[in-house]
Amino acid sequence: MSKVIIVGAGASGVMASILLKRKGHEVLVFERNEKPMKKIYATGNGRCNFTNRNIEFSNYHGKNPKFVMSAIKSFGYDEVIDFFNDIGIKELELENGKIYPMSLQASSVVKQMTLEAEKLGVKFKYNSYIKMLDFKNKPKAILYNNEEFEGDYIIVATGGKAMTKSGSDGNGYLLLEKIGHSIISTHPGIVQLKLENNEFKKINGTKIPGYIYLMNKNKKTMEQFSDILFTDYGISGPGILQISGEAIRKLKANKDVYISVDLLPYLKEDELYSYLKSNFEKNSYKKLSQALVGTINDKVISSLIEYLNLEDIVVGNLSKEIIFEISKTIKDLRLKVTGYKSEKDGQVTCGGISTKEIDPRTMKSKIQDKLYIIGEIMDIDGDCGGYNLHWAWASANACAKDIV
Repeated sequence: MSKVIIVGAGASGVMASILLKRKGHEVLVFERNEKPMKKIYATGNGRCNFTNRNIEFSNYHGKNPKFVMSAIKSFGYDEVIDFFNDIGIKELELENGKIYPMSLQASSVVKQMTLEAEKLGVKFKYNSYIKMLDFKNKPKAILYNNEEFEGDYIIVATGGKAMTKSGSDGNGYLLLEKIGHSIISTHPGIVQLKLENNEFKKINGTKIPGYIYLMNKNKKTMEQFSDILFTDYGISGPGILQISGEAIRKLKANKDVYISVDLLPYLKEDELYSYLKSNFEKNSYKKLSQALVGTINDKVISSLIEYLNLEDIVVGNLSKEIIFEISKTIKDLRLKVTGYKSEKDGQVTCGGISTKEIDPRTMKSKIQDKLYIIGEIMDIDGDCGGYNLHWAWASANACAKDIV
């Protein structure tokens, strides 16, 4: 049996170690942190949605999102559920097909996977930071203290740059770049967005339910319904995080990027116009800021009036055209995206090692023999909702099967 060195004890690295050790291989995992799978604790708001019932290649992004097809077909929803059931984790399905441990604790995934790896005899070396990979003779990992470890294969599973406090500092990119791999420019994904001329920053912390769309040539795309969180830097919430990766790709391509927010999802635009017209007629003595109370969130009203560049006059003096503009804006609030929060705030990294240089069936490097690349480090990122962790499991399985 082979000796396999794995660089990184995150989701993909630990999964690969378990699958390889079950087949009798010797496995040594290097992790720069003092414990494994540190990033898992933050996934799913601490509950860890570890897969999704609706896994499709369309949930993935990158220069070549179809790269994932073979791996997720071989290790799909059923296979992931079977794996976790076998190690003692019962699944719970919640909104939009998201699958969590029934305990609703991310720590459950970490504990059970770590126990399984240790039971099998996987060797972990913590607080170990890899300086260089050497393939001149036998594959070798060299630590910063110059210790050297030889194996038959090396798997790089270091993750990207997102959530740097978890240990993802981009070192994997440097290791692979030194041996010939190329990197697609990276940026954070599943991250909060910054807005231009943000009239809504004064209502920092206000949260309302609504629809969110990413605009593409004045067409609404990527519809999301979720809580919308207004902040002093811009906007956040589950729906915003979901569309953020694509929004940032457009920004980086020097395109103007707008999102549309429906502040009142319970009425159609014509219904809202009719209601406002009637309401303003019945309450013609009230100022606009007073007349909108009870229709939309109180805290949003002053910012909305400022956005519309209106005076806070009595509604009896408003024309039908202005009432129509108010109803239209409530249903289609256009906000220009100018930036995004940093990598430390993002949940995943978009971009990474070019998938042109990796075999999609095996995750084997096309640049260097005896080298495999799995997980977030490559130019693949998934939607929010369990897709990124599923990619960690599926890419680890593809790699382990090939070595076996």
